[in-house]
Amino acid sequence: MKHIISALVQNKPGVLAHVAGMFAARAFNIDSLAVGRTEDPELSRMTIVVIGDDRVVEQVRKQLAKIIPVVKVQDFAGKDVVAHDLLLLSVAATPEKRPEIVAVVEMFGAKVVDIGPKSVMVEICGPETKIEAFIDACRPYGIKDVVRTGTVAMGRQANIKVKIEK
Repeated sequence: MKHIISALVQNKPGVLAHVAGMFAARAFNIDSLAVGRTEDPELSRMTIVVIGDDRVVEQVRKQLAKIIPVVKVQDFAGKDVVAHDLLLLSVAATPEKRPEIVAVVEMFGAKVVDIGPKSVMVEICGPETKIEAFIDACRPYGIKDVVRTGTVAMGRQANIKVKIEK
């Protein structure tokens, strides 16, 4: 089972290596890892996807919390979260096939970010299942290259009512 763990860490050299080393030393496999600065330049957030049972993930969480530059660890298991990946995909696109490819892009809510003489580069963001479905839909056209981020996730804010002005 996949578990998403968020670790707020000090934004210092070597922290990523320290965290990755902890995973390697304990033979925990990282399914995906995304790291980026937060609103505080002193802190970064690591979003780590781990595959394992609850016991394994609890061990991971406890080991992460012991690392000194780790400020806070949160396991999103059983919580309502927004979790997205970002994908850049280059697909073979002759001028004759471009309208077909653009239709697929629009169906998935993706966008064309670059057009070359023989290919189209597309950007799509969303849950992992949507990303995988989009890749599958593009396979018949000939995928030339794929680059994707790891999952980033944030817990939903409970009981907050938002009024959207038009």
